Amino acid sequence: MKKIIVVGSSNVDLTARVRRLPLPGETIGGATLLRANGGKGANQAVAAARMGADVVLITCLGNDASGELLSSQLASDGVDTSCIKLSATPTGIALIFVDDNAENCIAVAPGSNNDLMPADIDAARSAMEGAAYLLVQLEIPMPTVVRSVELADSLGLKTIMNPAPMNPVPEELFSHVWL
Repeated sequence: MKKIIVVGSSNVDLTARVRRLPLPGETIGGATLLRANGGKGANQAVAAARMGADVVLITCLGNDASGELLSSQLASDGVDTSCIKLSATPTGIALIFVDDNAENCIAVAPGSNNDLMPADIDAARSAMEGAAYLLVQLEIPMPTVVRSVELADSLGLKTIMNPAPMNPVPEELFSHVWL
């Protein structure tokens, strides 16, 4: 299988299962809590690796216990973690409430995800050379997304962009995106 580069976010997901979503100012008890790895980039990388792909993840984790745990789990899932940047900023966290009807609301504290810079993409150029695909999404700074897509295009990679979360995307970026 051809090599896939994923540039994107990595978070700790804290999911509270509740009977119903709280109203503004309300506290709901009786929740069960699940801690899991998440972030659109990390999720893409793990899914592709579990399907047998050779995957390199370019992301930024906090130099903290959550970052260590995420990095270790990514590696055990078969993701190449050699391009993970460490930051003094804490690892990103997503706070998720899911009710009995599977409706949810999510708040994300991006943390170290905001520290993934265009220069980090340039530093990972050798990992990108020879790859077939770039997977990217919009949970990291837009200049980093743009640099990732431009570099991938110059190296002959096909770029697949998940345009989530909804953010303004520079029009010229689409000329470099395959899907």
